[in-house]
Amino acid sequence: MSVLIVIPARYASTRYPGKPLVELKGASGDARSLIRRSWEAASEASGVDRVVVATEDERIRDHARSFGAEVVMTSENCRNGTERCAEAVSALGATPEIVVNFQGDAPLTPAWFIEDLVAGLRTDPNADVATPVLRCSGRMRDDLLADRKAGRVGGTTAVFGHDGQALYFSKEVIPYAAGQYGPDDLSPVYHHVGVYAYRPDALNAYPGWPEGVLEKLEGLEQLRFLERGHKVLCVRVEARGRQFWELNNPEDVQRLEAMMKAMGIN
Repeated sequence: MSVLIVIPARYASTRYPGKPLVELKGASGDARSLIRRSWEAASEASGVDRVVVATEDERIRDHARSFGAEVVMTSENCRNGTERCAEAVSALGATPEIVVNFQGDAPLTPAWFIEDLVAGLRTDPNADVATPVLRCSGRMRDDLLADRKAGRVGGTTAVFGHDGQALYFSKEVIPYAAGQYGPDDLSPVYHHVGVYAYRPDALNAYPGWPEGVLEKLEGLEQLRFLERGHKVLCVRVEARGRQFWELNNPEDVQRLEAMMKAMGIN
């Protein structure tokens, strides 16, 4: 097997319990669950051998199977999606070249984000993990800043070096920039897209490492790799006219539905 996609889906989310089963209405008014929309988005990527949903909850399992998804049951002890992916790969007995963690709350992730991500990891033998970053327009940056001002945990941002190596990820909007940017201007802020591609050795080692200090403070699982000295490659992706947002809070449902309507996504 070359590329395996795992979609971790946890029912007992701290900020939004039952989030994978929340329904989102598309442009036609058709309502589908978040986990179904995420599975459909992941299944559109080319060069992928297998897509599975990994969950600890029977409600999510039964629902995912009802629309044709392959499901792997994992324990309730997984602290984050990366640990759930590692457990799922072990349970499957799979030996993929690359494991992709497709976050179950990002149904607007285009297929080319995954394809570019896998290609990026393949071309950098020194990277253990790769993750996409999308340059923010002034409008997207303003939306991120508005979430923070309102006390909501919104999207994550990333800063990286000239070689693409991640320097830091944060739920604050980084880097700080004093200037103003028009709605369609490019800002210096990069929105981190919550998808990861791992080499199996790094993924297998991850659950055995203690939770990092920064990881715990920020609530960002990828920081554990940085705190352990592993290279995380930021792969710059292009929106190609697509809007992107994740479902982090109940307020995001309306935002995602408006985006799907504007893009004609049913």
